[in-house]
Amino acid sequence: MEDKIFLLVKVTIQTTHPSIHDAITELQTSTVEVVSTTNVEVLQTEIIPLNTKTSKN
Repeated sequence: MEDKIFLLVKVTIQTTHPSIHDAITELQTSTVEVVSTTNVEVLQTEIIPLNTKTSKN
């Protein structure tokens, strides 16, 4: 059976960005790895983009 699930990830950061929104924007281009198990094959993972304010907005 193929299905979609959503996992919430907690990330603690320290940044030199003046705005936390800039740090979030930068991290959204990161890679996240969720590995398969004996009973579950991971087909795809992605970071869902958040619409955050940036210093450019």
